[in-house]
Amino acid sequence: MDSWDDASPGYALIDYIERDPSDPALVDHFDPRVLSAKVTASKYSEDSPNYKQAMRGPFQQEWRRAMEVELDTLIELKAWDLVPQTPDMKILPSTWAFRLKRRPDLEPKKFKARFCARGDCQVEGIDVFETWAPVAQWSTVRAVMILAAKLKLVSAQCDITAAFLHAHLPPEEVVYVHKPPGFVRDPNLVLRLNRCLYGLRQAPKHFFEYLVACLERQGLKQSDFDPCLFLSKEYMGVLYVDDVLIYGCSDASIDELIERLRREEILLRREGTAEGYLGVHIERDGNRTTLTQPGLTKKVIEALGLCSKYSTALATLAEKAPLPRDVRGVRYDGPISYASVVGMLLYLTGHSRPDCAFAVHQCARYTFEPKHSHIAALKRIGRYLKGTADKGLIMDPSPGLGIDCYPDADFAGLWGYEDPQDEHCACSRTGYVITLAGCPVVWRSSL
Repeated sequence: MDSWDDASPGYALIDYIERDPSDPALVDHFDPRVLSAKVTASKYSEDSPNYKQAMRGPFQQEWRRAMEVELDTLIELKAWDLVPQTPDMKILPSTWAFRLKRRPDLEPKKFKARFCARGDCQVEGIDVFETWAPVAQWSTVRAVMILAAKLKLVSAQCDITAAFLHAHLPPEEVVYVHKPPGFVRDPNLVLRLNRCLYGLRQAPKHFFEYLVACLERQGLKQSDFDPCLFLSKEYMGVLYVDDVLIYGCSDASIDELIERLRREEILLRREGTAEGYLGVHIERDGNRTTLTQPGLTKKVIEALGLCSKYSTALATLAEKAPLPRDVRGVRYDGPISYASVVGMLLYLTGHSRPDCAFAVHQCARYTFEPKHSHIAALKRIGRYLKGTADKGLIMDPSPGLGIDCYPDADFAGLWGYEDPQDEHCACSRTGYVITLAGCPVVWRSSL
């Protein structure tokens, strides 16, 4: 096992003195767009602070413990060899990435620290080649939940500790990385990676290939329709990077599968049932499954400044009329981060609130140049969410397993709302809902 030369059992944490982009004394003046991005980043950094913010914030002890756990895991896995630095080495910078995972009610769930390589410094064709890796579609997750309800299967949510590090780097990929920021080390030594460190551009691909091979050895076959869906006679499994959702006939059978995967040297930890999977609150009552996202809904309302008791909640959504570009309107330059709110709303509508899909997509068209009319439409969606914060997607499957599609489209629906000379006014909007056993699985509203 590699050892750190001067690391005592608690590790020798030091104050990282390198200048970081959030340091207010770093620049006196800069491009206003960069300064605006900096202000936005600092405003929403509580769940993903940089190193200095983590070490000086209210959860510094939790972050320190998370860093120690990360380094213990890396050393145990023999993720690297310490080698002398030579002038001809291409050495990647390293950094820490922190993430506070929260429950659907926004209470802290887990503090995660990742020692990462700066993959943005890799050069394609020299130290990185193939990089693509899939993640599960939420239509697949919903379909699996519907089948599980009909078959009365039980669920287990699992997390893979140090996921990418399970995969070894191929011999032809030689990668050197600087030592962890915040830890005192011999400056003449660097890390030669044996495993895929977080941050490497090729790490997701190598990890996914490793995990597919392990699951297939346990009898779970990869689906032809979604590469992150795995099926066998006893189990259904869904992969979303390092978050695994398993359905089986009983808790005992799921525990047996988890134990078999652990014997494959996968650091798999069971975290309860499907409730809270990827930030979505999942409540199952018999055959009926309800998906809600109260935490994200609350964040949207707060981001729009609608959290006070004086902000009116609405029981109806935005008007059915199209939302035009408003070419002559005044551009919005206020405190609300339009793009951030739209991003949260897209995640919300794609998982548990299809009722907002039409309105949200109309607002999403103007993310890069919103007008005051667009921010007003966004606030109307926020007031609707405030009035229906406890609502979500209900899946109560019918006796059969029929697949039905309900499409619709207008004809040049923007005509009369846009400039007649603008080609956009001739665009038609298409919408559809595809159901499985009477439950919505896929939906879309777009031009």
